[in-house]
Amino acid sequence: MLQSISIQNYALINQLEIDFCDGFSVITGETGSGKSILLGALSLVLGQRAEGHVLKDRNKKCIIECSFSISKYKLETFFADFELDYEEETLLRREILPNGKTRAFVNDSPVNLKTLKELGLRLVDIHSQNQNLILGSFEYQVGIVDTYAKNADILLKYQKHYNKFQILKQELRKQVEIAEKEKADLDYFQFQLEQLNEANLVENEQKEMENELETLSHAEEIKSGLFTTLGHLYEGDSSVISQLRDARTCLSQIQTVFPDADDYFERLESSYIELQDLAQEIDRANENIEFDAARIDYLNQRLDAIYSLQQKHRVDSVNDLIKIRTELESKVSKIESGDDLIEDLKNQLEKQKIKLEKAAVSLTNTRKKAIPNIEKTIVNQLVQLGIANANFKVQILNSEDFQYLGADKLSFLFSANKNGNLEEVQRVASGGELSRLMLSIKYLISSSTALPSIVFDEIDTGVSGEIADKMGAMMTQMAENIQVISITHLPQIAGKGKYHYKVYKADDEHETYSNIVLLDKQSRLEELAKMLSGADLTKAALENAKVLLDS
Repeated sequence: MLQSISIQNYALINQLEIDFCDGFSVITGETGSGKSILLGALSLVLGQRAEGHVLKDRNKKCIIECSFSISKYKLETFFADFELDYEEETLLRREILPNGKTRAFVNDSPVNLKTLKELGLRLVDIHSQNQNLILGSFEYQVGIVDTYAKNADILLKYQKHYNKFQILKQELRKQVEIAEKEKADLDYFQFQLEQLNEANLVENEQKEMENELETLSHAEEIKSGLFTTLGHLYEGDSSVISQLRDARTCLSQIQTVFPDADDYFERLESSYIELQDLAQEIDRANENIEFDAARIDYLNQRLDAIYSLQQKHRVDSVNDLIKIRTELESKVSKIESGDDLIEDLKNQLEKQKIKLEKAAVSLTNTRKKAIPNIEKTIVNQLVQLGIANANFKVQILNSEDFQYLGADKLSFLFSANKNGNLEEVQRVASGGELSRLMLSIKYLISSSTALPSIVFDEIDTGVSGEIADKMGAMMTQMAENIQVISITHLPQIAGKGKYHYKVYKADDEHETYSNIVLLDKQSRLEELAKMLSGADLTKAALENAKVLLDS
């Protein structure tokens, strides 16, 4: 519960510290005295966004601190998840700097605004008049039913299945889009791959064919050169080999008388043998080289095909073309196997849908089970609050699509008139009826919700007299389970509070400021009397105030 609030340099507040207690507390004060300022400060420390003009002294920072007793509310997991120090007496602090920047702390650990807000939602429910408007919200209505049904675990299980279902659905959509785009390119890829396959490319063949073509294109010139060379080496008495043969013979004749001749002979013999081998090779080469027009045509066509593919794919070698062919094979294979992936995703999605449908049915059943008691309780409360012919129904229908909160179309239907047609609450309920409806709903969930505290900001707007008295009684009953604080302008409600705080505006020699004080018994009696009769305290007003307190 909220134990205390401390405010420095906020709006009309210089410095203020006030303690709160459990049970039912009321806050009163004249219009403009600062009740909304106090509520605004509390909202800031619970994570609402700040406006720059909230600083009373624009040269100093604003500090708002709230102390909460949280030992009964099972928040240890929340603190662990956000790596915060858990303390049974937890302190929330919000600072607004003169430059407009803000800082937030939980037990002196800095936190971002989102974390502060999430924790704030678990500590205090502030019900302002504007909140009546959200009564028509689908999310709010579902939240009311689920809170009363206590099906948080069932909803969480459904949402896990729903999230997985959505992920599979998105992945399937993505793969289908990819497949459609790739299939549009498939014919082109297959055409390119077919061209490369028909080319029967072999690594390094281009250089070999280019060399062969060069040889065949100059066959006559080559044969002529080889033939002439062969003649110089081998043919006739004046050929190189013939003269070497004669020189060898001369050396052999002087070997017996000239020892060095042996060495000369061996070297000459080696040259003779080498030239003979060379002549034989040239002779074979000459025989093998023939002008082959058909082969030349084949090589030209083959090379032209390769050059054309290289130009098309903007590469310089057959090896690069082979690499592109491999890549195209992979692309085509992937596209052709895309259907298998899509089919697999469809199967996964169908299986997940079955799980989701089962979880949705369980969620719907818990809601349907809770709805009769919700309807009965709210109608009873509305009758007590003066809507004698109130009729309230929770309509639940099957939705065509799965949503994050289930597969139900849920709406609150209301009629304040006898035999009146039930319509959606936001369409037919007046402002006063909305206030009473909202109070009835808060009363309904006060025993089910884990909220430690609830603050009503003039929820009694539009009612008075006996109805106000009954609203006060309802808030008193709610306060048996949770801390209830009501900002009110009605004495019938103010008289029901266990504790009564007054917000007032005062002047000193320098400025006007707001403050709040816990009233003692006599001050409270006088405050109620003023609320009944105005500024002048009459004996009758004091007697009526005493009756309110005694009741």
